[in-house]
Amino acid sequence: MTRFSRRGMLKTGVAAGVLAASGMPLRAEPKKGGRLRVGLNGANSSDSWDGRTHSDIFMIAAAQGSVFDSLTEVAPDGTLRGELAESWDASSDAKTWTFNLRKGVTFHNGKAFGADDVIASLELHTAEGAKSAAKPIVSAITEMKKIDDHQIQFTLGGGNADFPFLMSDYHLLMYPAGQIEEAIAKGIGTGLYKVEAFEPGVRFVGKRVDSHYKDGSAGYFDEIEYIAINDSTARMNALMTGQVDAINRIDFKTEALLRANPKIDIQEVTGNQHYTFAMLTQTSPYDNVHLRQALKYGIDRQEMVDKILLGHGQVGNDTPIGPANQYFAGDLEQLAYDPDKAKFHLEKAGLGDITLNLSASDAAFTGAVDAAQLYQASAGAAGIKINVVQEPADGYWSNVWLKKPFCAVYWSGRATEDWMFSSAYEKGVPWNDTQWDHPRFQELLLAARANLDSESRRKQYHEMQQILRDEGGAIIPMFANYVQALSKDIGTPETVGNLWQMDNARMAERWWKTA
Repeated sequence: MTRFSRRGMLKTGVAAGVLAASGMPLRAEPKKGGRLRVGLNGANSSDSWDGRTHSDIFMIAAAQGSVFDSLTEVAPDGTLRGELAESWDASSDAKTWTFNLRKGVTFHNGKAFGADDVIASLELHTAEGAKSAAKPIVSAITEMKKIDDHQIQFTLGGGNADFPFLMSDYHLLMYPAGQIEEAIAKGIGTGLYKVEAFEPGVRFVGKRVDSHYKDGSAGYFDEIEYIAINDSTARMNALMTGQVDAINRIDFKTEALLRANPKIDIQEVTGNQHYTFAMLTQTSPYDNVHLRQALKYGIDRQEMVDKILLGHGQVGNDTPIGPANQYFAGDLEQLAYDPDKAKFHLEKAGLGDITLNLSASDAAFTGAVDAAQLYQASAGAAGIKINVVQEPADGYWSNVWLKKPFCAVYWSGRATEDWMFSSAYEKGVPWNDTQWDHPRFQELLLAARANLDSESRRKQYHEMQQILRDEGGAIIPMFANYVQALSKDIGTPETVGNLWQMDNARMAERWWKTA
């Protein structure tokens, strides 16, 4: 098994030398040709090429990872690099950003890419009635000014030191201006692969374009095929029998079977993915901070890591900022399982004899139902009654998440602290799945966003993480490594991305056939 950690040796940029010294074999040089077949979960019959609706690995990999591009891209080592933007610079207060766009780029229908496409694509997210998780990002832009066809200036309502990172968000795909409706219907982007076939919730087939600005550095397959396999056992069987070349999210319970197969590699990447139990804090009884604190002390986090992740991760501390983030508050005192403290806060809550319904499905994360049952048992020892509601996998994200007041959730995490907080913890954002609105937290969020002093910013993010640990509505018992499996006929770079699953969902660009 190969392990990668951005905060470890890969962050230093000397991974290849370290691996060679350790005796681990180095990967061969990329080879062109062949067809990549991947079995992925996260597919739905409602899937489309509308980036505003994307929320799980299947469409993230098919869209941003294959057919479309964004302005910027998070590289495998966690640094930021240009995609459709070649470079950018900011004013001293980080409120005005000028992006220089790549020249000579065309959409799959032949239309040239330019500044008008950027403006039209971003405006999609703030259009009337638009339901986009990236709306908060675009709403922060007060003016988009076209300087010329290949230069655009953004003026923000407040300074944001991380703005170029936000432009890599997988919702912010670039479409051809004036043809966006057709581009969403047919999948017309500027990516390395054009759409050959697309059956929502079933499969996607892409064919390598003849020429591309990434030629020589990415896009080695002639064709790619992503097959929707939402069941983890079915995904494993598809890889074992050679129906696919790679799968995401292996089931740890059957990991030994994959390891025993000499034709399969298991790839493990440490990132910021975290599994949560989210409470709607503006909804009774979860608006009661003592109940939330009782639930924080009523969960055995190490048991979750041992029994659900089988060691493939680490305990969480009820903050979404993870070990791969720059300002991770690793020195915060760890919340521990303490039935006595849980009982104390339950009594302080003054809610009497109450039973809490916890909605869970393995659609949330592999082992979510088992995790909910472990939580039920550990909380029960503290006098907290939890009823586990096993929800259908189909429609979980549309019918349960953000709707049921207490439910299992997974988050991939984000490359920067502000990106994570503004996605899920800023007041009023679409994916605020705890209805979080803490005055001091919101004050710090805005202040840290515009702060260009790293040490001062670190203190602000530290306080924000402490607030969430002590009062927040997300129980985050564990950070889970990305564990995926692939045929030994597939080559990968030494450094594998840890922002999303499957090499930042860009395996079509970065991997290759070895045989």
